[in-house]
Amino acid sequence: MMKQEPLLQLLSTHQPVDSHEQRMHERITAFVRKYENFYSRELQIGHATASAWIVDETFSHALLLHHGKLNKWLQPGGHIEDDADLLSASLREAREESGLQDVRPVFDHLFDVDVHEIPARANEPAHFHYDLRFLFVADKTAPLLVSSESKDLVWVAMEQIEQLTQEESVLRMVRKTEQGIGRNLALQKRTDD
Repeated sequence: MMKQEPLLQLLSTHQPVDSHEQRMHERITAFVRKYENFYSRELQIGHATASAWIVDETFSHALLLHHGKLNKWLQPGGHIEDDADLLSASLREAREESGLQDVRPVFDHLFDVDVHEIPARANEPAHFHYDLRFLFVADKTAPLLVSSESKDLVWVAMEQIEQLTQEESVLRMVRKTEQGIGRNLALQKRTDD
């Protein structure tokens, strides 16, 4: 069972880059404080989810999937299961939805946060995903495997992502990547090791 306190600690160290992300951050923090079972799919109003923003080693391309149910180009991600923590959940989702096994976290803190509504379907009402995103690096020449949850899976140059999606949260992660957020920390981490 995932605990509130480690996630609240993780959220307390995240620094949103704009007012929109700041509002999402506040909503997620309030949600996690209010519900002990913040990660449970049984929580009908919504639940925390874990996503992976996967970039290549040059930080010039990101891996996007064409989501089967939502019919949108998005980053890999999904529900928290029996994961030890959110980084583990994000890594599991990255591997399951891409087929990549060598996916490495750039750092162990959050890269981005977002709240978005999931439309109602036959067996579940409309609800919110309180999405917590981590930054990963992978080899873009490694073989990919499209999962049953996706229609397609492709590496896309940062400057071309806007041609596939207008999702603000995806475009915000593109902007963060282009601004060097994550890359600078990755380079620093390599020199420290």
